Amino acid sequence: MGVGNLTQNSNALAADARSLNSLKLQAGQNTPAAIKEAAKQFESLFMRELIKSMREATMKSGMLESAQGDLGTDLLDQQLAVQMSGRPGGLSDIIAQQLSRQMGVGDAQGGARPANRQAIQPAAGVGNATPTVSQTSFVQRFNGVAAKVEQSSGIPASFMIGQAGHETGWGRHEIKNTDGSTSFNLFGIKAGAGWKGKVAEVTTTEYVNGVPQKTVAKFRAYNSYEESFRDYARLISDSPRYAQVRQQTGSVQAYASGLQRAGYATDPDYANKLSRAINTTLRLQRATA
Repeated sequence: MGVGNLTQNSNALAADARSLNSLKLQAGQNTPAAIKEAAKQFESLFMRELIKSMREATMKSGMLESAQGDLGTDLLDQQLAVQMSGRPGGLSDIIAQQLSRQMGVGDAQGGARPANRQAIQPAAGVGNATPTVSQTSFVQRFNGVAAKVEQSSGIPASFMIGQAGHETGWGRHEIKNTDGSTSFNLFGIKAGAGWKGKVAEVTTTEYVNGVPQKTVAKFRAYNSYEESFRDYARLISDSPRYAQVRQQTGSVQAYASGLQRAGYATDPDYANKLSRAINTTLRLQRATA
């Protein structure tokens, strides 16, 4: 059933069980548009019962006590319920947001929310400082795309955003191409011998035996930030090097420590820095949930 059919269903009678069941089925398939329409139908059912109760409480004269009169009144109640439902800020918005959070899909307003955010164990004792303006802006900017990649990869959006924030100084130090344009590389992934895409060559800091040294390195370049998130997810999901890391998405500290042990970065304090960044991301996401 396409979006056009959903729109038709939303204009159907609120008591149409077939229409409602169809919308419930589509909502179960994690479609944001279907969730919105199903929420509107649920609200219209509630409004219909409310109108019916009010009418029964105020119209006991018996003037319309006939089969035709009851049918006409019921049809009117249904149409009023449909017209009153689905308004911005109404009950349907609340229902749609709750369904979206439980299903882990984009909410009815277009903002995607990760499904397992509340289940993630933050790293203890790190990342408790008040988030900065740049951190807040960065998390808001990439919440949507990170949630999309989480749906296909299973890697928590908060982990990806936190790591991207740490690698780029929360967007202030992105890897640039020679012409000054962004490479869209948010994760500092280098361009090895097997990389066939675009490359950005920059000076970076590497740690050799714990000592920082400047060196020129080649990094992968992309056409969009979404490509960067998806390439990172493929790296973590498909590389045997990060097989154990992929199993540690329930804990911030375990995930960050696993990346350091696997050699994702040469900074000896990488796990602690990354844990702080992810904790900050989690705090910002939960504050707006």
